[in-house]
Amino acid sequence: MIYCIVLMTPTLNDREILLGVTGSIAAYKAADLCSKLVQQGAGVSVVLTQSAKKFIGFTTFEALTGRPVNSELFQPAQNFVGEHIGLAQRANLIVVAPATATSIARLAHGLAEDLLTSTILASTAPVLIAPAMNCDMWAKSAVQRNVAQLTDDGYELIDPEAGWLSCGQVGVGRMASSETILGRIRQCL
Repeated sequence: MIYCIVLMTPTLNDREILLGVTGSIAAYKAADLCSKLVQQGAGVSVVLTQSAKKFIGFTTFEALTGRPVNSELFQPAQNFVGEHIGLAQRANLIVVAPATATSIARLAHGLAEDLLTSTILASTAPVLIAPAMNCDMWAKSAVQRNVAQLTDDGYELIDPEAGWLSCGQVGVGRMASSETILGRIRQCL
């Protein structure tokens, strides 16, 4: 039996990335992105929203990152100034992938209703948003207004891709591929 080992050159050494995962079927793709970030040398902290926990669990991300997963705004403190402050101060970049219509709306309106949105609002790091949703939702003027507001506020957005969606429709709404997101992460850093 012949084994082939391919070593990736770490390109994100000493970079701290906060990966926010929101409640979308595309949450499984966040695990792939997380794995690739770690393989490239990044330290990754994961925040799961309450809705995200219905799609993917803590164990997956804890195994990939070697770190505890965060989800509660008022959980037992690892950071005595508050989890949202500690996570915000440590991050060189925040990536929200997938970003649902709800999470985009919360950020566009400055709402700090959970650990993820509170951390983003408390951070000075760049924020990269990778939307994922049904194509009809993505096309709604309210969603597009919120996306435009985020862009105006300085957030980086990666447009969703066209293709088959879990709802059985075909259209624009698929979260961008891990490779596309990784490319943007490198640009942001």
